[in-house]
Amino acid sequence: MAALRFGIVGGGFISAFHLRALREVRDVEVVGLVSRTPPVKLAEFVQQNNLGSGRIFDRVRDMLPHVDVVAIFAPNFTRLAIVEEIVAAVRGGTRLKGLICEKPLARNLAEARKMVELVESVRLPNAYFENQVHMKTIQAARTQLAPVIAAMGVPTLTRSWEEHAGPHNAWFWDPVRQGGGVMSDMGCHCLAVGWYTLTPPGRPPTFLVPQQVSADLALLKWGQPRWRQELAERYGVDYERTPAEDFATGMVTYCNPETGQKVKGQFSVSWMYDKQGLRLALDALGPGYAIDMNTLRSPLELFIGDAAAASLTDSELALEKSQASCGLLAVQANEPDLYGYTDENADAVAAFRDDRPPLLDWRYGVEIVRLTMAAYLSAERRATVDLTDRSTCAALESYIPLIQQGLGRQVL
Repeated sequence: MAALRFGIVGGGFISAFHLRALREVRDVEVVGLVSRTPPVKLAEFVQQNNLGSGRIFDRVRDMLPHVDVVAIFAPNFTRLAIVEEIVAAVRGGTRLKGLICEKPLARNLAEARKMVELVESVRLPNAYFENQVHMKTIQAARTQLAPVIAAMGVPTLTRSWEEHAGPHNAWFWDPVRQGGGVMSDMGCHCLAVGWYTLTPPGRPPTFLVPQQVSADLALLKWGQPRWRQELAERYGVDYERTPAEDFATGMVTYCNPETGQKVKGQFSVSWMYDKQGLRLALDALGPGYAIDMNTLRSPLELFIGDAAAASLTDSELALEKSQASCGLLAVQANEPDLYGYTDENADAVAAFRDDRPPLLDWRYGVEIVRLTMAAYLSAERRATVDLTDRSTCAALESYIPLIQQGLGRQVL
């Protein structure tokens, strides 16, 4: 069977991470790359790793006739326009086998629903990329515990964390272009993996019905004068005028529609984790059993003394968003695989090739955006958001968080 020809839109950090993952995925050929700035380094990586021709195109529509699948890894504020361009080409006769979108699907619920409406109007198969749901540790835990859950019952509480010291690119720090702060950027991960881990094995990812969301958002580190100045100098972002949250925590209550049982997913995310690097952690508690996962527990450690550290120029070779280049370093030998990027790409390839649904599609992505918006609304109201209330649900459809509007000073 011929390999699926991938075209990637976006030339930043996440595209590079997915290319590293694609080295381990069969039946894929990366034939096209599009970015606002020509992605020369990505093209070189593709060619050096025999992933495909890695041809650079000036525009998305120029690339479409040469690919089977388009992966949208571009910044959040560009995604709706990219989808509109792709759908217009499909209506004009371009044939595609699938469309991928990296998390979050959109900045708000109105954008997310518009994107789903567009792809469904041309019956274009789609996959939503939420890597943590695909992590081998999460999948192995569910498989191992399946008979225990059948005998004892589902987990009743999950607690998930994602933390690092802050994003790489300026647009991530801009609440208008990104869609918010750390809740938009990383809260979507924790919402998804918590919901998924609470879900009974064999049930779809949206089986449990969200009932309530409560959240607290704060600007703790990057709102202080010293760090505001660093953001302004490094990224041109003014957190005095248009701040975003660097910490978010909260709880989602879900209901099993068959039994009526309530379960809860707690989440905490931050952009001020000045330790080893990226930390993904999750624990889950069930009757007589538990899950405990932490990506900073590595089977490999390195020690680099001060004298040797002078030779280092890239501390991130050890771990994503590493905060140190010497001392005792936790090292993950294959981060894309550890974090689930390899498996989410493999799932999408198999789905598009075999004409079956992926584990997660854009409709699922819409639900994650809805929960994210409910978290922002809860923080603004300083109250629990009731997702069983029709008027509240209707308000969420057009809701734009104050932080996303650039009015974060009113709530932070």
